[in-house]
Amino acid sequence: MSSRTTVTVTRTLAVSAAVAAGGVAVAHSLPALSSLGPLRPYVAPGLSGWGDPGHVALTFDDGPDPRSTPLFLKELDRAGVRATFFLLGRMLVQAPWLGRELVEAGHEVAVHGFQHRPMLIRSPRATRDDIARARDLIAEVTGEQPRFYRPPYGVLSRSALAAARQLGLTPMLWSHWGRDWTATATPDSVLRTITRAPLAGGTLLLHDSDVTSAPGAWHSTLGALPRILDLCADQGLTVGPLRDHLPV
Repeated sequence: MSSRTTVTVTRTLAVSAAVAAGGVAVAHSLPALSSLGPLRPYVAPGLSGWGDPGHVALTFDDGPDPRSTPLFLKELDRAGVRATFFLLGRMLVQAPWLGRELVEAGHEVAVHGFQHRPMLIRSPRATRDDIARARDLIAEVTGEQPRFYRPPYGVLSRSALAAARQLGLTPMLWSHWGRDWTATATPDSVLRTITRAPLAGGTLLLHDSDVTSAPGAWHSTLGALPRILDLCADQGLTVGPLRDHLPV
């Protein structure tokens, strides 16, 4: 084989390897398109949480947080409303009693992972270990077996989807969000953002902790919560957890 042929073959193999690697990367990250709200109804309609048209699923991410979650529990109890709390394992380790209190109050607990890290940069093994660790901890601490899984930042990977299914969890994102994690959020902005589309049949994403948000951002969420619940009531919509929202 001539030197020129050798170079050509080497380059061809390198290009092929790069294309293959790129294909693997695309396959791994393709589910992340579901994190783009406008695309989700087309890419992955089942992930948006559309359910009973007379119902609204209320969900909170990132707790349990002793500084803020009890205030949300108090407001929800006042309104007679139950919700789904997507828990972080590392937060539950710090406040296991609060996880138990959620279940004792009639709320649903679900998996948000152990660490709040993007799935796209994690290996399949690390992804599965993170989800399994959180699922098992939640079940052990609260006595309730989680049914739903929501990835950090709402960004799924192929590995995360596979791991969730292997672990008996249903991946679930949302149809409405309040952008309540930002430093500029206010109760008015949260309400305005979350009601840009009709609420009937949707799944709402809010946060009961600022552990991954701007410091103090949960105050805006808490301020908007009674107004969101009142609006749903005015529209004749029942608000509750995902378990009451979606078919079994």
